[in-house]
Amino acid sequence: MTTLQTPAEGSGPRMVGAPPFPHPLVIRPHDERVRIYVWQVPVRVTHWVTFFSILLLVVTGAYIGDPYLLPPDGSIMRAIRFIHMVSAFTFLASGLLRLYWLFVGNRFSRWTAFVPVTASQRRELIKQIGWYLFVRKEAPRVLGHNALAAGTYTAIFVLFLVQTVTGFALAGMHGTEPWATLFGWVPSLMGGVSGMRLIHHLVMWVILAFMIHHVYSALLVDHWERNGLMSSIFSGYKFVTRGEIEEARDGGMEIEELAE
Repeated sequence: MTTLQTPAEGSGPRMVGAPPFPHPLVIRPHDERVRIYVWQVPVRVTHWVTFFSILLLVVTGAYIGDPYLLPPDGSIMRAIRFIHMVSAFTFLASGLLRLYWLFVGNRFSRWTAFVPVTASQRRELIKQIGWYLFVRKEAPRVLGHNALAAGTYTAIFVLFLVQTVTGFALAGMHGTEPWATLFGWVPSLMGGVSGMRLIHHLVMWVILAFMIHHVYSALLVDHWERNGLMSSIFSGYKFVTRGEIEEARDGGMEIEELAE
């Protein structure tokens, strides 16, 4: 138990009419904050690589679809397409690394943290929805992704896959190999080339909308929980109480306390 001492009454000057000195503030072990390692390096790296890749893909893809600002002469369009393809390969490499980490990462990054495989996760999903709908006063305790957020990320991963397949299929429409051979079957599943372009375009807007909501919700939860959520995507660490660790569905004893 840690006690923060306050000045004893009479130990110094006090203003006339001031309230008496409060009792010493007692911090119980249950309320003590500790540092816990949540997001491993591959998770943080793929997060930011994916983010910047998407930004480049959106800007260059918008230009390829509807050239703006600069005349679409051969050299400019070739440069834009080159940047787009490099960004696509970077995005794909980041996704493959994150996919691999779904099977070898810690309990916060494994696939079991995203798919509600246990009854506690399914109950948590209902409770989390109730909290967002203002039906419940408190959100379920969780150190990593809550069940609702994890389900949303899983859906986004599927959209990433759709965007990747349609993107390489569009590249193959120009006769670029090996994409023309590997993804030549895609247009027939999506109503032709125009349908595939439409799906590729609409998915881009869905991903952008998700990114805006993702940033907003992260700022909101960081302010609400005050556990270093925003900084954790840079450092990997959250700062939570021992009580929260005990109550959390994904709690555990992998704790590194802060240096005094």
